[in-house]
Amino acid sequence: MDPVALLAIGLAVVGVIGVVVPLVPGALVSVAGVLLYWWSTGYSEPSLLVLAALVLVGLVTVIIDYFGGVIAARAGGASSLTTAVGALVGFVLLFVTGPLGFLLGLAATVFAVEFYRNDNPEASARIALYTTVGVLASTVVQILLTGSILVVLVGTVVF
Repeated sequence: MDPVALLAIGLAVVGVIGVVVPLVPGALVSVAGVLLYWWSTGYSEPSLLVLAALVLVGLVTVIIDYFGGVIAARAGGASSLTTAVGALVGFVLLFVTGPLGFLLGLAATVFAVEFYRNDNPEASARIALYTTVGVLASTVVQILLTGSILVVLVGTVVF
């Protein structure tokens, strides 16, 4: 197998891993692998249609990465203030405590801000749960999407 093809597949693998590792733009790394392979084949493989589909999947994954948690928080009934504070605290906690601390801190922050706003523990807990589950679901969707890019790329290279 061509070394550039191996590098392209390696980038796609790093992309899948990158969606769960902080500050690694997983989807963009996967797309870089696809574009590298496309370039190395003289722009012949994958076909233009498949290339466009893979780049689109990568862009959708980036959008989900940046807005998935916010959408889940808003769907759960969180205010804009709660969403902003939760995102800020979660971002800081990600570096201090890692992914588990991020999730727990996000849930606690959303609960605290919503409880302060509405003095309703049940509603605050529901909003915190929606937000936390939404962030987890967003990560699962990102893994599936970058995984699909990897599978198509490997299929293109091998077959």
